[in-house]
Amino acid sequence: MLGSRRRWALRELAAALEVSERTVRRDVETLRQLGYPVHTVHGPDGGYRLGARHTLPPLVFDHDQALAVAVALQTAPTTVLGLGDDAARALVTLEQAVPAGLRAPMESVRLTRLRNHWEFLAPPIDAAALTTVGAAVRHRRVLLAETLRPDGSRSAPGDDDFRPARRVEPQHLVVWAGRWYLVGYDPDDRQWRVLRVDRLHPRATTQGFSPRELPGGDLAHYVMSSHDRGDTPAAWRCTGSARLALPAEVVARWAPGGSVVEHLDEGHCRLTLGAWSWAGVAGLLATFDTELTDPRPRQLVQACRRLARRWATLTDTGPDTSP
Repeated sequence: MLGSRRRWALRELAAALEVSERTVRRDVETLRQLGYPVHTVHGPDGGYRLGARHTLPPLVFDHDQALAVAVALQTAPTTVLGLGDDAARALVTLEQAVPAGLRAPMESVRLTRLRNHWEFLAPPIDAAALTTVGAAVRHRRVLLAETLRPDGSRSAPGDDDFRPARRVEPQHLVVWAGRWYLVGYDPDDRQWRVLRVDRLHPRATTQGFSPRELPGGDLAHYVMSSHDRGDTPAAWRCTGSARLALPAEVVARWAPGGSVVEHLDEGHCRLTLGAWSWAGVAGLLATFDTELTDPRPRQLVQACRRLARRWATLTDTGPDTSP
């Protein structure tokens, strides 16, 4: 506001911000401590003005906020195609816009980001597609969403995996386990859906809709317990699967990112996942503490047998801690 006109009377600022004049004085003092040249204009109609040849940046950070932005811009852009360079340029721009006192904490943190293979990163999302989905969620506009193949290509009529574009009322945009999901309602099928954004070719429409209440009301639980999310197995050295004596929604809630849960019946599902070794796949399957049947492929069966022999030879050499 100070940058938008030459001078503001104190009472005008208080009225425009809908706060007391005392609050305006306190906020002006905060701006001065942050390094912005806000001058007092004396007289019966006095107030404040920004120093000559200075403009007020649109964002005002304190020390912790400046540090948070610097860290976020260096660590967040891993799932959106091409935003790494844009994030770096944005950080430089922000550092130039803030006062010197805030520039120091932003410049003090320079990170070297190393990939951890257990992050289960999904393929990057096209920034234009993410913008289309995000705008549709915000403005309550129906999307025409075409599902892409796992490799990101579009199918055509006549293909075995062809699905025509469906209408979706986009309700929520969610990030979980390194993947972006769109939670929406399909008005044609009258069903809620959880869709991988990186596997969508979205097109905006001008058709509006009214927000709906999510089943159960818990967004996090709904996304994590939905087994039909369009997930695909992450690229691992070894990938296997087994039938678990647990409902699909239970396994989907606790399965690691980069795994796929297939619903079989009310009490069984098939879990497909990967690891750097076949013993790793077997160990992950064992964490569900339930009966495992029909393991695939043969290498996984052999790894399960080897682990069973190893565990059978374990002896308890520690103190007795039984109740």
